[in-house]
Amino acid sequence: MPAISPAFANPVFDTQATFRAVMDAMARPGETRAVPAVLTPPAPLSPSAAALALTLLDYETPFWLDAALREAEDVARWVKFHTGASATPNPEDAAFAFADPLAFPPLGAFSQGTPDFPDRSTTLVLQVAAFTGGFPLTLSGPGVKGDRVFAPSPLAPCLADELRANAGRFPCGVDIIFAGPGSVAALPRSTRIATTRTDEDR
Repeated sequence: MPAISPAFANPVFDTQATFRAVMDAMARPGETRAVPAVLTPPAPLSPSAAALALTLLDYETPFWLDAALREAEDVARWVKFHTGASATPNPEDAAFAFADPLAFPPLGAFSQGTPDFPDRSTTLVLQVAAFTGGFPLTLSGPGVKGDRVFAPSPLAPCLADELRANAGRFPCGVDIIFAGPGSVAALPRSTRIATTRTDEDR
């Protein structure tokens, strides 16, 4: 069994910096925020997604992994060792979920929260290769000045319909954080989504 790679070199500073990046990203949908920590988590967990796990998870926050991350047993072991959080096989039971943007369940499979407790919904972390070059989403709503185009890559075009349905469930619904190289961006459930392509592009 391989040794477990280290977590944050400076836990207090790195956790605070990552948390601020997430909060800023949630407040400004579609804008990227730098994640300064340098990590070498087990593949295929990306460094940015690993930083989010270290910052957001603890023993009270069960997490869910997609098939590729589950198959790499070192990933769940690394997360549990450093955070105390336990993996769940059921997406609806997860406080946080980590997935490839081309291979995850419908957003409705995750916890949506309730009108009285919308904060009990799942936050989905999608590992992306870049924040440009993907299927363009036009964003509007709280935190967005005018319309903003957001095109993370890779991104399944059908996700646009999922995101529109997700926004329609507000105040319930799933918040999404995109973990890219050295940065994060977010689409909170309050963000409205439009696209500029036709159904033939899907």
